[in-house]
Amino acid sequence: MTQPIRIDEIQGILSYLKSINWSEPWLCGLVAFHLIMLFLILVTRRHSNTQMILFFSLLSIAFFSEHINQWASSNWKLFSKEQYFDSNGMFISILFSAPILVNCLIIVAFSLWDMSHLLISVGRAKAKHDSKQQTEQEKAADKKDK
Repeated sequence: MTQPIRIDEIQGILSYLKSINWSEPWLCGLVAFHLIMLFLILVTRRHSNTQMILFFSLLSIAFFSEHINQWASSNWKLFSKEQYFDSNGMFISILFSAPILVNCLIIVAFSLWDMSHLLISVGRAKAKHDSKQQTEQEKAADKKDK
C-alpha cells in the first residue's frame, strides 16, 4: 500500500489524478456512474420532466458530498485500498462533485435550447394569429363599407 499523496505535494489536477489507483473497483464504479448519468441525460434530452428529476437528484447528491466525504474518510477501509478522502474535500470535489455539476450544466444547456425553440414557436404562432386576426378585421371592415 502506497502512502496517500499529501495536499502540499500536489502541483496540479493532472498530477493528482495520476496519483490515483484507477484499478480499484469502486473508482471504476464511480466513473461508470458518471458515464451512465451522462448517457441518461443525452437519451432523455427531449423529456423535460425526466431531465428535471435527474437534475435535482444530481444536485441533491452534490449537496450532500461533504457528508459523503466525512463518512468515506471514516470508513475508507471498507471499500478502498487507499485513503483518498481528505478534510479539504479535494478528491470528492474533483472526482465526484465536478462531474455531477458538469452533467447538471448539460441539462441546463438542453433546457435553454428547448426554451429558446419554444419561444420561437410561440412568437411565430402569435404572429400568425395576429396576421389572421388582422385579415379578418379587414374583411369585416370591407363588408361593412359595402
